[in-house]
Amino acid sequence: MEPIRVYFENDRLVVCEKPSGVVSEAGGLPDLLCTQKGYDMLYPVHRLDKMVTGGILYAKTKETAAALSEQIRNGTFSKVYAAVCEGKIQNGVGTWEDLLFYDRKQGKSFVVKKERSGVKKALLQYEVHETACDEAGKPYSLCFVKLITGRTHQVRVQFSSRGYPLYGDRRYGSTVRDDGFGLRSYRLSFSDPGSGERIELEFPFPNITPWNRFDSTKDPT
Repeated sequence: MEPIRVYFENDRLVVCEKPSGVVSEAGGLPDLLCTQKGYDMLYPVHRLDKMVTGGILYAKTKETAAALSEQIRNGTFSKVYAAVCEGKIQNGVGTWEDLLFYDRKQGKSFVVKKERSGVKKALLQYEVHETACDEAGKPYSLCFVKLITGRTHQVRVQFSSRGYPLYGDRRYGSTVRDDGFGLRSYRLSFSDPGSGERIELEFPFPNITPWNRFDSTKDPT
């Protein structure tokens, strides 16, 4: 495995690239990064699904982790995802609100119509950035997605339930049969609990499918 890319680091926290296929919690990326960098311990602040790539933040102390978790609770920690979905979304900008139920036995979330035990409200905002077609003429949409709530598989199920499954997300209805996965942590914005400095980071797109299908994701150099 290639060395993990670090985008930002100080004595309180570190922001790095999460590879596809690696879990973001204990036993996965934190352990790998501790071995690579010689850290004693890293504390997860937020999580990414196993196949999702992009920027992820870890705290180096319990106090920093608690302060960053509080930012998530009060809405001052901002996460923006890039999503590639099957199909052409007609409305270029929108807000989606659903009720979600996560079935632990199936390991899958479902959109439901009525509130009951275990059901949680899910809210996101999206903007269609670009559309492109594959060699067979099938359209795909590149969207930027801001989570207002953070539910299990939220982006995946909210897009799929409207007929736009994410590229390669076969659990939620994608017809694509390759190793690419159309969800990436694209931007993080938060305040450094030690200095108070506002930190905003964007994470470049890799030159792999499905990201390299779009002109705007390609490195101009």
